[in-house]
Amino acid sequence: MYQVGELVVYGATGVCRVEELTHLPGGDRGRQYYLLKPLWQDGVIYAPVDSEKVPIRPVISREEAEALVDQMPGIQAAVCRGATVQALAQQYQSAVRDGGHQALIEMMKAIYLKRGQAEAKNRRLGMVDERYMKQAERLLYGELATALEMPFDEVADYIAARLDEGLASDSAGA
Repeated sequence: MYQVGELVVYGATGVCRVEELTHLPGGDRGRQYYLLKPLWQDGVIYAPVDSEKVPIRPVISREEAEALVDQMPGIQAAVCRGATVQALAQQYQSAVRDGGHQALIEMMKAIYLKRGQAEAKNRRLGMVDERYMKQAERLLYGELATALEMPFDEVADYIAARLDEGLASDSAGA
């Protein structure tokens, strides 16, 4: 059971602070709920303490976050199998719902590649790609910002700088 004040990752919502343990007004008095406050969006969430439908897990540690960033170059872009917009959205939704860092990074890399291909043809990226890219960034960058204790809007630059350092040290050692 999580304690008041703890930071957790709640499903596809991302990082939330446990504000209190409570019961729903007028609801089942025997069932306890977390009152969660998302860090990177508005609103509150009442999540049953004993629910298995939506996963709740602790935020990764600083060390795990740094290791994840270091592993990013070795993670391959996902193959976009969606023959239709709906199929593509389902594939992306599956990656977001999975909530795994690997799946999010694979999806983001695939969308980055699609963005580059679209720009090369003077076209814009599709709305489905844009929407899921923003959601994946909110989830992944939100957790990294929390673990690394930095502002959300600095995470992308931190990743780029860290990857540049890794490339520089790799080429210096070669």
